[in-house]
Amino acid sequence: MATSFWEIALTTEPLQPLAPENTGEAGGVVDFWGIVRGLEAGSPIRGIRYEAHPRMAIPWLERVAAETQEKFPLLAGCVLRHRYGFVAAGEPSLHVRVACAHRAPALEATGWLITRLKEVVPIWKEAVSVADAEPAASPS
Repeated sequence: MATSFWEIALTTEPLQPLAPENTGEAGGVVDFWGIVRGLEAGSPIRGIRYEAHPRMAIPWLERVAAETQEKFPLLAGCVLRHRYGFVAAGEPSLHVRVACAHRAPALEATGWLITRLKEVVPIWKEAVSVADAEPAASPS
């Protein structure tokens, strides 16, 4: 099955929901949102500061998406969007959309992709304590 949609993004902008894709033959579409929790290691936080260098991280995001497509041949589409800079508690830092011909491989591919992303993509995070000063504005 050919991939019908594909988006890779590393952005400082807030992640917005996407309209449903016309996935053709895909019967299972999974949207996963990674939301910044208000606690880190049991302590309240203001948010998380993600550090990433686009010229280094984007090729790794593309590689993870390609590996997912190779591992899950029923993959019909993939969206992989990650924020960097400061992300406040309660806001999404990650959005993954996977579409496959069937539900089970869509769910499995989503989990695999997120695990792989955390293993290899050079994006680092640092919790910002509620006691810390307001974070600086994210670079544009």
